Amino acid sequence: MKPTPELIAGLESRFEHAVIAFVDDDGYPLSVATDFRADPDRGVVILNAVAGEEVQPPEGERVNVVFSHIRPQPGIGYDERRYVSLWGPLRKVDGRLELAPDRVQGWDEQEMSFFELSERGVPQARKYLERLSEDTGREVRPRLSFGWLFLRATRLPFLTATFVPVLLGIAVAAWKDGFNWWLALLTVIGGACIHLGLNVANDVFDTQSGADEENVNPTQFSGGSRVILYGLVSMRQMALLSLAFYAVGIGIGIFLAAYSGWGLLWIGVAGALISLFYTAPPLKLVHRGLGEVCVALGFGPIMALGAYYVQTGAYDLEPLLASIPVGILIALILYLNEVPDRPADARAGKRTLPVRLSKEWVIRGYSGAVVVTFGLIAVFAITGLLVRPTIIALAAAPLALPVIRALRDSYDQPYALMPAMAKNIQLHLATGLLLILGYVIAIVADGVFDDPPSFLT
Repeated sequence: MKPTPELIAGLESRFEHAVIAFVDDDGYPLSVATDFRADPDRGVVILNAVAGEEVQPPEGERVNVVFSHIRPQPGIGYDERRYVSLWGPLRKVDGRLELAPDRVQGWDEQEMSFFELSERGVPQARKYLERLSEDTGREVRPRLSFGWLFLRATRLPFLTATFVPVLLGIAVAAWKDGFNWWLALLTVIGGACIHLGLNVANDVFDTQSGADEENVNPTQFSGGSRVILYGLVSMRQMALLSLAFYAVGIGIGIFLAAYSGWGLLWIGVAGALISLFYTAPPLKLVHRGLGEVCVALGFGPIMALGAYYVQTGAYDLEPLLASIPVGILIALILYLNEVPDRPADARAGKRTLPVRLSKEWVIRGYSGAVVVTFGLIAVFAITGLLVRPTIIALAAAPLALPVIRALRDSYDQPYALMPAMAKNIQLHLATGLLLILGYVIAIVADGVFDDPPSFLT
């Protein structure tokens, strides 16, 4: 792309010096700095002559002239990062060097974040590694230590979405019908394996659908693991890893059904199918705007009821009611994390709720869901549908306020929205743990008192 007169005119106000890069007579790359001024009317950049006779840019040959700026922020890092790189022939005019650029490349942090710049460079990096592999006769690809690679590929930290409903179902069962520790441990492991299988499968199908390729604004909490896109793991390896997790999870589920009762099988099958067809064809539920509903069901009632059944051999209303607030809040994690992915999801055909709704309705939807969540907790606890100590879960409600503010202020700024995404995960985790604590309080009170006060049961 040829630089515009406007770009050339703006060089003097944005940069203080230029660096001329060229290849010397011996074939070595050299760089020398010099002052400059721009002449946008003629479309040229006039560079001061380089001091000394030994290091002189070649006249009449193509060179690269780079203009860059960066501002250090002590204790923080850098900001105001930007550069413009021009290519073109260089000639001497009246004792100065004149560049007539015919190609330009540049970046300005104010216009594009560094993370987006990095993501947009991924296809070029892949092509470079492919060429390098051909030239060297061996495969050259990026590498990451096994531990970090496994953590990234599986998105292990998101297992809190499994732990909360499973432990809540176990806590309700312990209150009503006792507790078996090894069944509880197997339930947690089985649920975690299905969750990890889902995470890995999502990356496989999002890569196949082009959703990951389209997304140039991934964050710490959205955009998937991207290990296939980066060439860290092959598609086949990820597919096999997903199958392995599903196999272990389903195997544990079948064992638990045989031990606790085959009534568990139906809810287990429902959970496995929802997780698989979340992104897998032909259903691709998340592409049809059903992702939030699937996540609410899978990481709410299905896991809590399944964990309860393993312990008791039966289903009950109480674990279902207890799981509804948790299910809504986990759906809100997905809902918020989809906000930065809107442009890429729309291009890939993923019709998520944030893709379908306007900013105002997305914010209203989030706020309304939070009100419903904590309203249900209050009603269930006060009426005794849940043990009354679960009322303490209302203490987590203020965590939603900074999330709502961030949605209003940073809706179109993916990286500015990241702290709100973290706070949203904390909202789900804190609420779930407080609900579990409510049941622990009731269990302890029942063991300590012959006739526990009503507000403790």
